[in-house]
Amino acid sequence: MKKLAIESKWDRIYKDSDFSVPANVLLDNEFLLPEQGLALDLACGLGENALFLAEKGLESNAWDISSVALEKLKLKAKKKNLNISVKQRYIEPNCLPENVFDVIVLSHFLDRSLCNAIMGALKSGGLLFYQTYVMEKLGSSGPKNPDFLLARNELLQLFSPLKVLVYRENSLVGNLDFGERDEALFVAQKS
Repeated sequence: MKKLAIESKWDRIYKDSDFSVPANVLLDNEFLLPEQGLALDLACGLGENALFLAEKGLESNAWDISSVALEKLKLKAKKKNLNISVKQRYIEPNCLPENVFDVIVLSHFLDRSLCNAIMGALKSGGLLFYQTYVMEKLGSSGPKNPDFLLARNELLQLFSPLKVLVYRENSLVGNLDFGERDEALFVAQKS
């Protein structure tokens, strides 16, 4: 019953939503992407990360619980003549295969129980691009529930076996009129 309730919630959210953009962590660090390989946009929503990865030449996969979001992604991919493998999935640790992906992207999704499975799903040398909301926020964007917000430097701890390539969490330091303040951005590589 829990899966159905979550699916219904996200279907309602995406029913009237069409606007999305690739995650900044991906856009700002696209130079780190391999020229080819298998990529996964996990908990993809409307799938802008999956579209971006496919445009960069990666074999792109997009998984989400919302059939509504995935149907919208399929239409966008068709219009752009991009081949994206789309799967409706309840994201849980046992749905991630071992040593398969060269790139995994997550944005605005946090389930700490998935961290080991995400690392396990990366091939050796694979890259994880992760961006999500933090507890120390200026604005009101993102979830209110602290279970879905990162503590300071938490991504570094959750994915400590990986080699950190990029980490940014600006928090409430410096000129608060500039910079990304409500999210942490993280890129790391599996040995």
